[in-house]
Amino acid sequence: MITGELRSQVDQLWTTFWNNGISNPLSVIDQISYLLFIKRLDDLELAKEKKAKRLGKPVQNPTFLPEKQGARWSYFKNLDDSEEMLYMVRDVAFPFIKELGGKAGETAYTRHMKDAVFLISNPALLSNVVAQIEKIPMDDRDTKGDLYEYMLSKIASAGQNGQFRTPRHIIKLMVELIQPSPLEVVCDPACGTAGFLVAVS
Repeated sequence: MITGELRSQVDQLWTTFWNNGISNPLSVIDQISYLLFIKRLDDLELAKEKKAKRLGKPVQNPTFLPEKQGARWSYFKNLDDSEEMLYMVRDVAFPFIKELGGKAGETAYTRHMKDAVFLISNPALLSNVVAQIEKIPMDDRDTKGDLYEYMLSKIASAGQNGQFRTPRHIIKLMVELIQPSPLEVVCDPACGTAGFLVAVS
């Protein structure tokens, strides 16, 4: 369940976009998702670097090669110059995530991302949004689901179609009550994030 603090942080982030001319709820979610993805990639890379340092070994399969260090959240979040931050995100980090794992159109991911557009063109807006996202605690894995559930509810309240994530404890309870066996077929036509299917496996 979303906490009052997280709800307040998302509302503030949402208002920041709306006040700067990005008012389509789907566009707001897209822009937040791109930035959260960039941040998550860097968080995973930092964890790999920490482990490699502890073991005294090089980083295995680095996501960010030396020439792409500017695409890292930990790099651009600390830039004082918001114009430079905008350049690094729009022209380095965003193209980097669009072609992650292959050139445009080569993989399912790049085919999905080929039409993705980074809409933030105001340096002050980007700097503000990066600072706000940095404050959102993303360590708890349920936080991500709660965050998206709340953002999707904002679409629903804006008159669009809404989707909702079933909380993990409800999924666990339902699977325990049904007790599906390995010989049974499980079907979840409203799959969403596949929470039920993962819990059954």
